This record gives sequence, C-alpha cells and structure tokens, in this order.
Amino acid sequence: MRTEARGSQPAPLARLRERGRGRGQPFVPPSSKGFTLIELIVVIIIVVVLGGTFLDRALYYQERAEKAAMEGVAAALQSALTLQYAQLMTRGKPSDMPAMAYANPMDWLQKKPHNYVGEFYDPQPSSVAPGNWAFDLKSRNLIYVPNNANYFSPGKDGKKWVRFHVVLDYQPPLAPSLQQEPASLSGALFAPVEPYSWF
Repeated sequence: MRTEARGSQPAPLARLRERGRGRGQPFVPPSSKGFTLIELIVVIIIVVVLGGTFLDRALYYQERAEKAAMEGVAAALQSALTLQYAQLMTRGKPSDMPAMAYANPMDWLQKKPHNYVGEFYDPQPSSVAPGNWAFDLKSRNLIYVPNNANYFSPGKDGKKWVRFHVVLDYQPPLAPSLQQEPASLSGALFAPVEPYSWF
C-alpha cells in the first residue's frame, strides 16, 4: 500500500505544478480562468447602460446643434434684411419696404444654405424633408422643418415646423407738432410667425 509523506501535495495537484515548472509559467488553478456567467451578465448590463446613456446624450447635443444652425441662418437673414432696410432708407424710398415683406428672404443672401430646398405653394411639414428650409409662396413665410424634434414643441398650429416672416415696425412721431402725422417706418424684423419652444 502506497502512502504519501505528511505535508506532501496530492498527486494530481503536484503533477500540475511540475508541468508548469521549467517553462517559465506560473501555476494557475483551473477554477480561476475566464469569466463566470454572472460576471459576464453584469459586464453586458453595464455596457448596455453606458451605451444607452451615451446615445441619449449624443442625440441631445445633435438636436442642440441643429437648433443653433437654424438660429444662425435666421440671424444671417436678419442682418441681410437690416442691410436692405438701410439701403432703402438711404435712397429715400421707404415706400418700397412693404414689398420686402413678401419677398423670399433667401434671395437676400449671396449664398443660400445647403439645406434650402426651394419654393413651394402651401407646403406641409411632411412635404419638406426634415432638416431643410423652404419658402411658402402662398403665405410668403420661410419655414424650417426640424430633423431632430424630441425637445421641440410646435406653435399654435400644432405642426412641427418653424415659420418666419418679415415684420415692419411703424412708430408714431415723437415730436408734439407731428402728432397728427401718420406713423413712420422705423425698422424691420425677421421673426417667427408664432412662438415655439425648442428646449
């Protein structure tokens, strides 16, 4: 009958240790290799949660960027309108200004935005590709249809678009001697047709 000396290791474990010696590899017990099923599930859950959070933030900032781009075009059109107004006032032809309220504002720009798709007669939001500008020949409004509208609340008409038009500002004379005179043109504003909420 074969007996092992006290303090010696069991035969299978000793063989594994001997097999790892001489090769420069440390002994790794078989039970500590790889992930367990629970660890793998936890890692997958963490990755999914982080991925979902990142995607939500990415879409949020993408929509913020779209709003900023729309407002940039609107600001450029306001500057162009101010220039047109100044030219007419300098030439002494303020009576020509009401015609500006019916013109296509995109014609005032030297270079139209890449997402301007042209003129339409009485368009609906569904007839203009999202993320584009269009001019309505019926209402004479310039419209923008948002592409990302998760944080967009439409105006009173309930449609997911923003409509802009030219507003002419008339002020009554300030001098007491001219109180009987009609109001005179004092400025022009490129503004939304109705209030909207975006963020």
